[in-house]
Amino acid sequence: MKALVLAAGYATRLYPLTKDKPKPLLKIGEKTILDYLVQQFEAVTEIDGVYIVTNDKFYTHFVKWANQASGAGLYKSLDIHIVNDGTTSNDNRLGAIADINFVIEKFNINDDLFVSAGDNIFSFDFRNMVSLYNKVGGDVVLAHKLDDLERLKKRGVIEFDDNLQVIGFEEKPPQPKSHYVCPALYIFKRETLSLIREYINNGENSDAPGRFVQWLFPKKQVFAYVTNEPSIDIGTLETYNKVCKTFHMPDNLS
Repeated sequence: MKALVLAAGYATRLYPLTKDKPKPLLKIGEKTILDYLVQQFEAVTEIDGVYIVTNDKFYTHFVKWANQASGAGLYKSLDIHIVNDGTTSNDNRLGAIADINFVIEKFNINDDLFVSAGDNIFSFDFRNMVSLYNKVGGDVVLAHKLDDLERLKKRGVIEFDDNLQVIGFEEKPPQPKSHYVCPALYIFKRETLSLIREYINNGENSDAPGRFVQWLFPKKQVFAYVTNEPSIDIGTLETYNKVCKTFHMPDNLS
């Protein structure tokens, strides 16, 4: 299994904090957002490589991070690749799904793929999500309960049956059909990777990654890994400052 971190955004909503620094490399406590993610991936014994896809503007920042991590003896079990998608601004960015496809094609990946947004922190153990993936034998996406109706209207809302199979998905629904959102954390079977290429070639929305889940679940079985543990999306300066003051990673994941 390989892991892919989506880190090619420009985080304009966090300016000036992210004007000259990529959001995944912002620190929360003593670690960067990216460190929390990669440590989670490292704990999954099936994962042997991590691809971090970024843009031309921030490419050298991630290379420096990787070199420092290597120099400190971190993440020894992982083959880490920093990938430059060649974009230079928010105006010509590829979009999250197109970046996934870019990495798959550039490195000819033919393996199961664990995909995460690069600006989220997840406080549950990734190994539990992989256990469900191994049990159901199909693609798995994260589902997290959210009771705030107004926030639900701004997120990707997911529906699933008693067997955890996804039966509905809608981005930013005016009338949400469930109380579960789907943060950008997915495990795709190797057979699904060709469908990502098909999705892109069909001219579908290449930015919001939930759009691919919406397109995918009617075509093949997709399951929901349900957790009540919060995932934190660092979307605004207010959120970042609040998280810096209150965030505590569980001891078994820190």
